Amino acid sequence: MSRLAEIEPVAEATSGLGLIGDIGATNARFALVQPQSGTSTPRLYALNDFPSLEEAIRAYLAEALPGGRPEQAVLAVASPITGDTVALTNHAWTFSIEGLRQRIGLKRLRVINDFAATALAVPHLTDADRLQIGSGASVAAAPAALIGPGTGLGVSALIATPSGMVPLAGEGGHVTMAAATARESAVLDLMRERYDHVSAERVLSGPGLVNLYAALCELANVPAAPFRPAQITSPRVWEEDARAREATEMFFAMLGTVAGNLALTFAARGGVFVAGGIVPRLGVFFAQSEFRARFEAKGRFRSYLAAIPTYVITRPLPALVGAAALLQQA
Repeated sequence: MSRLAEIEPVAEATSGLGLIGDIGATNARFALVQPQSGTSTPRLYALNDFPSLEEAIRAYLAEALPGGRPEQAVLAVASPITGDTVALTNHAWTFSIEGLRQRIGLKRLRVINDFAATALAVPHLTDADRLQIGSGASVAAAPAALIGPGTGLGVSALIATPSGMVPLAGEGGHVTMAAATARESAVLDLMRERYDHVSAERVLSGPGLVNLYAALCELANVPAAPFRPAQITSPRVWEEDARAREATEMFFAMLGTVAGNLALTFAARGGVFVAGGIVPRLGVFFAQSEFRARFEAKGRFRSYLAAIPTYVITRPLPALVGAAALLQQA
């Protein structure tokens, strides 16, 4: 055990002060919430710089709140929350919720799925925080659905109840990916030779972009360049490598397929919201892609889906917005 992990909290908790966090597969972001002054500027910490979530939190508090500590916290984590023990899906960190609460010295600690937190941000978004793709209009009090490619593929929904909006945390990123064209079938056939299960996340994520690109290169019998996901989606790279552009276009279309499935599953007439670290930075290229056409391409339910709006969440760090909303509700 490290020296830092042996330290017990000794400072008095500041009344009403809350800690919020968004812990993904690569980075953790933390901020403080004051009832009167709102949310502080988030700070980013690389997960690989710390052996545990506790030590990352302690490092943040030492910088942002020296000599003090928060009274409560809401942490949005890229993992299913099924009990006291939490294991990140795409990182080695694990922790006990109650153990972490005691070690940090919190009166209350709530840990929720990161996309459930993103869902909680939806009621707080303005027109400036989202970009509509295609037609459709949101129906008040109808369910909304969220999907977000990043290091993984997050999925959630938001349901209206008599006590307010409730997020549904799911693992929809791991549903089986279905092909909608012969070209997609060829790509998925190659991937099935490598993986026992080709989920939506296998193609609709940062690593998924690399998988799509590598499969298209194999189909063309050309060597795949060692591109990172951001390079595959770069218009500069597209000029030199047609398969990088095709991989990006296929990514957008497949995302439309899965988003349309999600809209039908939840009857998401409140809208489908796209978040995550990939799509929001691609702006006009995503708006001009096959995403919306594929979203609506559901046969007899085409008109049903045409009425559902789709949005890209452009507001930075929406999971922190949702975590802050949940903290203030508590």
